[in-house]
Order: sequence, then structure tokens, then C-alpha cells
Amino acid sequence: MRAPMTCALIALCCLAFAIGPASGLDPAYGAGDALLAAQRSYFRRWGVVPAELLSGAPRALWTPVTALFVHGSWVHLLGNMLFLHVFGAMTEERMGRVQFTLFYLGCGCLALLGYAAADPGSGQSVVGASGAISAVLGAFLYLCPGARVTSLLPFLFFLPLRLPAWVVLPFWAALQWLAAGRAAQGPGVAYLAHVVGFALGFLYAWARYGRAAGAGRRPYRAEDGSPAAGPKVKAPAPAPEGENQP
Repeated sequence: MRAPMTCALIALCCLAFAIGPASGLDPAYGAGDALLAAQRSYFRRWGVVPAELLSGAPRALWTPVTALFVHGSWVHLLGNMLFLHVFGAMTEERMGRVQFTLFYLGCGCLALLGYAAADPGSGQSVVGASGAISAVLGAFLYLCPGARVTSLLPFLFFLPLRLPAWVVLPFWAALQWLAAGRAAQGPGVAYLAHVVGFALGFLYAWARYGRAAGAGRRPYRAEDGSPAAGPKVKAPAPAPEGENQP
């Protein structure tokens, strides 16, 4: 298997979603108002609630980890898992299985903690893996800057364009930064978690691999030794689905 830990993380997220109330697959959660109440309770139990986490409540201390495997909707889940599949496999190959797993979990937790610290009084629950996935994007940018990313950009009528990672990913990060500055309080997307995760991922890759004589940034070359454009990466859009605030 090319990237076993990436596949395992995807499987865990899908399993957690399937057995939770947001999937709508388990009739035991009921329907209508009962289902909505079950979803709110589920998100509050397993998601990060900044006010509870920063108060030091024992139950809340594990939520930065559990929240990484909880998603608010099918679109939220599928968007995140697609980006984890696309960018996680190559990042795992560069880092190695154990280091990639620790990196993913650590940066994901820190991204959620960063979001909580920025809004310490919030009672909204935050769930989703996109803080961790944003860290993967940041590391990918440093480790594979020349990789070609095939993106569908809405403002260009969804025309597929092949652009290097050093163009696509900083553009995505800038959009997240702008969105974080305009985000209103209340339900929505926790863009700040994306920004924190992306920065952490890039800085980690720079600190871990930057001194290794450029080992993590060697230019891609063809079999005859001539320079090559790097591997092709297919992505449907320049951003993963955001952290969700049900």
C-alpha cells in the first residue's frame, strides 16, 4: 500500500461519520427535531468548544483529538477526505508513516487550539479534520513545491488548470486568511484553524527538512537526469472543506 496511514485516517473519519447522527444512517438517532438534537449533542461531546476547553474541563481536554475525526455533513466529510487522499499520500511518502501520523495529529490539535485561543469565550462546537489537512498542504508546499496541481477554479468557469503547488497553495492560504478576517461570530467555517494549520505544516517541514541539504526539496528529474516538472496531483478545487461549526 502506497500510503497506509493516509488510508487509515480516511477510513477512521468515514467510520466515525457513518456511526454518528450527521450521516443519517442510524435510525436510532430518530428524525426531524430529534435528529437535530442528537447532532448538536454529538458535536458538543466530541468537538472542540473553546470556552470549555480553555476552562480546563477534564472532558474537554481530549476534544482537539476527537474533533479531527468528526464531520458535520457528507459534503464536509467528502471534501476533506478527497484533499487528504490527494495531498496526504505524497506527504506521507516523504515523511514516513510514523512521523506523518504524529505530524497530522499534532498539527491538527494545535490548529484547533489556536482557533480556541483566538475566541476563548465561544460556546460553538468546532469539528473537522481540515486544520490537520491544512497542515498537510503546508508541508506539501515545502516538500513538493514543483508538483503540478490540477485545479478547477470557480472564477474561471471551472476550467481545469495545471499549476505548480507553489502557485496554488499560497493562493489558497491567502484566501483563508482573508476569509478569517471577515468571518462573523456564529455557525460557519473556522477559517482561522486553516491558517494556523497551514502555517504550522509549512514551518514544521522547513524546520525538519530545511537543514538536510535540501533533501526534501530536491528538484524532480527524469530518468536521463534532465529536469522534470514533478509529479502531477489532481485536485478538484484549491481548498478543502472547512472546519465546521454546527
